[in-house]
Amino acid sequence: MKVALVQQALKPGRDEMVNATIARIREAAAQGAQLVLLQELHTGSYFCQTEDTACFDAAETIPGPSTEQFGAVARELGIVIVTSLFERRAPGLYHNTAVVLEKDGSIAGKYRKMHIPDDPAFYEKFYFTPGDLGFEPIQTSVGKLGVLVCWDQWYPEAARLMALAGADLLIYPTAIGWDPRDEAAEQQRQLDAWVTVQRAHAVANGIPVCSVNRVGFEADPSGAGAGIKFWGSSFVTGPQGEFLVRAGEEEELLLVDLDMRRSEDVRRIWPFLRDRRIDAYGDLVKRYRD
Repeated sequence: MKVALVQQALKPGRDEMVNATIARIREAAAQGAQLVLLQELHTGSYFCQTEDTACFDAAETIPGPSTEQFGAVARELGIVIVTSLFERRAPGLYHNTAVVLEKDGSIAGKYRKMHIPDDPAFYEKFYFTPGDLGFEPIQTSVGKLGVLVCWDQWYPEAARLMALAGADLLIYPTAIGWDPRDEAAEQQRQLDAWVTVQRAHAVANGIPVCSVNRVGFEADPSGAGAGIKFWGSSFVTGPQGEFLVRAGEEEELLLVDLDMRRSEDVRRIWPFLRDRRIDAYGDLVKRYRD
């Protein structure tokens, strides 16, 4: 299966951002992509650097403008697209939601981000209610997609549960970057940790991992913070954590051919699922063992 990842920087407005994204999707389809992955909250800025109630005006319903626009593109090109949007579920109830669009333009399924961070410049708890759809892969014409979102990528439990539910691959739409004030060594440690933990999910579960991140600098609109330099570095690994393709720190369209048979071969020699001690894992449901 040919997979494309669209790594982009912020454009001046929603229309410019969406048009640039659709142009990249068309480019990917022209090169044979069957599955196109978009970054977290790809229709606009990463607005969570500040807490501002006016930002809720940008939220949208599902179905809604984004699913209609990108659904039409999926139908026209005959491809599956993984989108990401700020979902307005009800007044005062919002989610960070990934929506998977089937090649006929229909909504194959959605995933609401489960782990919600609250850190300097990443004030997501102000905006997003934790997801309530669980860790369920989304069945599509190209396979069962284990879609998770950004902060979820640090949690082995999320990856494992998707794998146990039959996901053929893990997909992480992402918005992560550096505080420009951090020293270069600290920035490198953060990037290395981000890559390493996701490669580990591929190894531990014997399935490919696709992580598509934003890129470029976005200023703090309040002026209180230093902004975020999104580090890009989108990548795809195989089921042994091997890099298949990696991006740099600029806008980029990544394409990769995934051998979906390889997961079966790897799991036969590394049968981690077989040897799990499910009888001894009860403490995992505790916050901490005092």
